[in-house]
Amino acid sequence: MSDAPKSLFEVVRSQCDRAKYAALNWEGTFAEHLALLERDPLPTRNAWQRLIDMIESHGSEAPTERNGARRWKIFDDPFDGGRDAVFGLDKPLDELVQTIRAGARGFGPERRVILLHGPVGSSKSTIVRLLKRGLELYSFADEGALYTFDWHVDGVVVRSPMNQDPLLLVPPEARAAVEQKLNKKHRREYKLAIQGELDPVSRWYYQALMARYDGDWSKLIEHVKVRRLVLSEKDRIGIGTFQPKDEKNQDSTELTGDINYRRIAEYGSDSDPRAFNFDGEFNIANRGMLEFIEVLKLDVAFLYDLLGATQEHSIKPKKFAQTSIDEVIIGHTNEPEYKKLQTNELMEAFRDRTIKIDVPYNLTVSDEVQIYERQFTRRDIAGRSIAPHTLEIAALWAVMTRLEEPTHPNLSLLQKTRLYDGGEVSGFGPEHVLEMRKLATREGLLGISPRYVQDKIAAALVSEKPTLGAFDVLEKLESGLLHHSLISNEDQRRRYIQLVAVAREEYEEIIKHEVQVAIASDREAIDRLCSKYVDNVRAYTTREKVIDPAGRASDPDERLMRAIEEKIEIAESRKDDFRHELMNYVAECQREGKIFDYRQNKRLSKALELKVFEDRRDSIQLTSLVSTVVDPDTQEKIAVIRDRLMRQFGYDEPSADEVLQHVAGLFARGDAKGSLPEAA
Repeated sequence: MSDAPKSLFEVVRSQCDRAKYAALNWEGTFAEHLALLERDPLPTRNAWQRLIDMIESHGSEAPTERNGARRWKIFDDPFDGGRDAVFGLDKPLDELVQTIRAGARGFGPERRVILLHGPVGSSKSTIVRLLKRGLELYSFADEGALYTFDWHVDGVVVRSPMNQDPLLLVPPEARAAVEQKLNKKHRREYKLAIQGELDPVSRWYYQALMARYDGDWSKLIEHVKVRRLVLSEKDRIGIGTFQPKDEKNQDSTELTGDINYRRIAEYGSDSDPRAFNFDGEFNIANRGMLEFIEVLKLDVAFLYDLLGATQEHSIKPKKFAQTSIDEVIIGHTNEPEYKKLQTNELMEAFRDRTIKIDVPYNLTVSDEVQIYERQFTRRDIAGRSIAPHTLEIAALWAVMTRLEEPTHPNLSLLQKTRLYDGGEVSGFGPEHVLEMRKLATREGLLGISPRYVQDKIAAALVSEKPTLGAFDVLEKLESGLLHHSLISNEDQRRRYIQLVAVAREEYEEIIKHEVQVAIASDREAIDRLCSKYVDNVRAYTTREKVIDPAGRASDPDERLMRAIEEKIEIAESRKDDFRHELMNYVAECQREGKIFDYRQNKRLSKALELKVFEDRRDSIQLTSLVSTVVDPDTQEKIAVIRDRLMRQFGYDEPSADEVLQHVAGLFARGDAKGSLPEAA
């Protein structure tokens, strides 16, 4: 065998799968098609059933304690490596999937328009796009195969203009028997059925051939060729998208098709179905899905067509009787348009035939961060870097704009945001989060769009600084609010600006803590302090003496214990509870053969780090960092702290220097007490 490299032509040719092409272009007789269905009846599924099977084929993840909803993996965008993944909307997406499942089982949603309702930029279009893309690719797979038919009459080939199911050619009197036979081999939760009637073109040929053969259906069916059908939005096969235009340019024929005037002379009448183009969005979306962009901007005449399409599964082309369709109809709209719908009495019939699913903004910071990470990866911003916490702080601000102010007097908006993200706030648990979510029905339907934040991050990235930091992004977010077109009043603008200040303060707390950790990053010193603290707590809770290494006994050191506990705001009245909880945990670790590790307790770990920092801070003043003259000894110590920030928290050198300078400035202004200890 030759080891010579392949030419480009050979590389391309080797990737072409002729067997797959043959499978996707299968053709056969009607009898051969029925033989296929006897082996596998799934191609007879209706559009709702095919859609739910496609979604389930991608799998799902069980509900988590935080969101309480199943996550469907199709919304992770398995088609383009997560480029269009949807984050933080597990609950509304699970509601959407359950609605589709109910429609597949014939419980009622199949006779409704699914209406995705939410603010601009909340991923409504992305959700529908993923469903459409999933349906397309599913039709390429063996398990997603579906079929349609062509008429071969007198040397002329006429395709089913709406790509209808070949089983619609089965006479009405035989359908029940066929359905029964198909369902015997069918093991899914829904039943297969032959629903609908032939479109006007196929009906014309059906009747003409029945007349030619004196009602001999077996002769008629010889003129039918069944073929594999592959859905494609680009080719307008089974996937349709309709976007309203201005009233002068809107025409209902865009939905239901129009007369082909060039063929009228050939067929002699504009009511001959062969002189009609069944190429409206309803027609071409048959067997699949139709998306209505900004559906509530439709003219009333369009809505009448939409109501019939959902309730009766039929449309009314010009000059023809009701024509059967089989498709899932999903529309989406934003808040202002939906409010108009609620106040318009003439739209009552439409409201009655819609299933509204709210698609809000993210309400958890970690999910919001994933949106920004997806766009601003290192590959996408070659030559630039993003400092730690930059995207997190931007996400924190965005989420806070979407939340309602907490009603509990002891809870701030920042703390509420932490709780929603699975964080801990003293005195509040998961049950409080559930209650808050239940009461705040408008959360996520208002606030700042992810697009605004992405635009401002992008604007900050084009600056000449090598590293983008949180302060840079916050500055862009705040300045952009002065000209934000979607902010309706000054009170809202002032609130958003105030929340920028809250996010800035939170970021300062984060970097102060990281600098403190870097300064006090002597693992052995923290371990010794922890051991000493635990020994004193044990003696305190058991009312015994503390025995030092020399064997001397002494009372528990209350000053030491309180100095540590005060770092994490353990009140004097709660110190006994905290100490007993700690000793219970230590005892549990011993019973299970585990080693107690203070790092597993974030609050205790933070307290110990702060205490070590406090004990060491007098060796060199932190404010020397902002001095114009720094002696070589101090520079060496600063370099050690910078290196720790880089190793422990992921900073690069410019961002580490910027953080150190800013924290030093805070100390210089008296915003915090601290100094730079000797580098350990």
